[in-house]
Amino acid sequence: MKSKIIISALCMLPMVANAAIPYRVEQIDMPVEQTVSGADSQALARLRRFYVGGMYDFTLWNNGADDVTHVSGKTTSSFEVVAGVRAFDIFRIEANYIRTSAKWDAFNLTADTAMINAIFDARIGNLYRLFYHQRMVPYVGVGAGVSWNSSDDTSLGHKITPALAAMAGLSVELGQYFALDFGYRYMYMFSPEFGAISDFAPAGHQFRVGARVHF
Repeated sequence: MKSKIIISALCMLPMVANAAIPYRVEQIDMPVEQTVSGADSQALARLRRFYVGGMYDFTLWNNGADDVTHVSGKTTSSFEVVAGVRAFDIFRIEANYIRTSAKWDAFNLTADTAMINAIFDARIGNLYRLFYHQRMVPYVGVGAGVSWNSSDDTSLGHKITPALAAMAGLSVELGQYFALDFGYRYMYMFSPEFGAISDFAPAGHQFRVGARVHF
């Protein structure tokens, strides 16, 4: 009798093991493939949140005058380093370090400018895109920062001044990792109190071109 019970129990073991296999399979977490879905409105913000890049700036500086002096702005070239984070598909926060070289006929100004920008991308919702990716993305933005100033041709009352900016442009996204930027920025620097002219605030029209790498 006992031998029959033991033999029956041994025969049942394979059946019990097979019954447990589906349960164990369900406990395995399969990796989720990270792809850009046409129904995911925050795909880029989730997959490619951070970026770095560089820009070349061609600047037309403003004219100025007081009761005694008139100065004419010149054109200059400068470069900047860019680092940003994409909070949402249509909104990103960007930090810029700009090596500013501004010139007028009477003096020049060299500045190291650090800015924080809020940028809105005119990105069409993924559900309504005609293509898998939107390649051309217009943008607008505003920025604020601080400028550390120096000049070899005139005295400065303030070595550190605030700076403001407004910008617009077009990004050409070449896939998820790389983008080209073409834009315009109006840069306004609060007056550093030049010794050569009173109450003159540098302002420039900047035409910019650069590139970003996303990761």
